[in-house]
Amino acid sequence: MADETKTRKPLVSTTSLVAMGVGTALYAAFNVFFNIFQLPGTQLVTLRPSVCIPMFFGFVYGPLVGFVSGFLGNVISDAISWGGFWWNWDVGNGLLGLIPGLAVYFLSEERRFSGTGYVASAVLAVIASVIGMGFAAFTDYIFGYGISTLEEAIYVLFLPAAVTDAVNGAILSPLLISAYAAAVKGRARRA
Repeated sequence: MADETKTRKPLVSTTSLVAMGVGTALYAAFNVFFNIFQLPGTQLVTLRPSVCIPMFFGFVYGPLVGFVSGFLGNVISDAISWGGFWWNWDVGNGLLGLIPGLAVYFLSEERRFSGTGYVASAVLAVIASVIGMGFAAFTDYIFGYGISTLEEAIYVLFLPAAVTDAVNGAILSPLLISAYAAAVKGRARRA
């Protein structure tokens, strides 16, 4: 029993707290910049390559770090860009980081930072985009937040947000993870 507790990593560590802070700050800053690129015919849906940030932090540091980076980063950027926040979209953005973070439970560290991991991160980015933006768009419809029909929720919110986030995440997350793996490997060789 004592050996078991020694090998378990704590849910929150100094490293994860720092990663949450850095991920949140980066996501908020990049979102504020990219929020000026609104997609025509949508309600505040923007072209955001920055979605790869919570996906990356989740994949590398775990689901809690990914969720906090996406959730708080979106709260801050919405407050700066739009003067408020929308809880359901913040939770949806948290899911963008949480779902790729689940890889820490089913892929070894060696596999996460190899070709298998890069493919897994792309697939998880697509799944996270569909689930996260689906949650946000459909709760807008369910609670009547400016969306009156299901078709409007699908075509004005869900599809534009999910597709752009999936494409951005599936392309950029594996690139960030690959760069991170190369940097860690290079630092280990110098040490």
